[in-house]
Amino acid sequence: MVRILRHLFMPHWLVKRYFPHHVLAAIEHAIRKSEATHRGEIRFVVEAGLDFWPLVRGQKARDRALEVFSQLRIWDTEYNSGILVYLLLADRDVEIVADRGIHMRAGEAEWRRICGMMEEAFRQGHFEQGVLAGIGEISALLARHFPASGVKPNELSDRPVVL
Repeated sequence: MVRILRHLFMPHWLVKRYFPHHVLAAIEHAIRKSEATHRGEIRFVVEAGLDFWPLVRGQKARDRALEVFSQLRIWDTEYNSGILVYLLLADRDVEIVADRGIHMRAGEAEWRRICGMMEEAFRQGHFEQGVLAGIGEISALLARHFPASGVKPNELSDRPVVL
């Protein structure tokens, strides 16, 4: 019940407080810079809270992240190397969903480690630093497993999404 109330009373404007325009621009820049070093495609999505019915059904952040991964077609990349970094603000929960091409090489432990690092920064109120550090860690991982080779088109937008 507490979780439902926390989500229902999480105002959408709070996302803008933690992620104002200049922070979103910094995240977009970090993603663009990161993607020059590897063949991966990174998307960052932040959502204030879940709607009533998904909450009542017990939807978790991971389930929502999988929905968003599909809705934004992050799976639709040439090398199957799309990455979603999803932040559910009401839960301060970060989920990383990696397409099969990179997930098989990086593994779940790496994604959990990066999520944990970001969540710790968020608990301390360091939202911008947490996201940028997470993108840096993901970038290093992708550069190791999917290094850049030749000219790579930017298949997915680098712009963060606020739901």
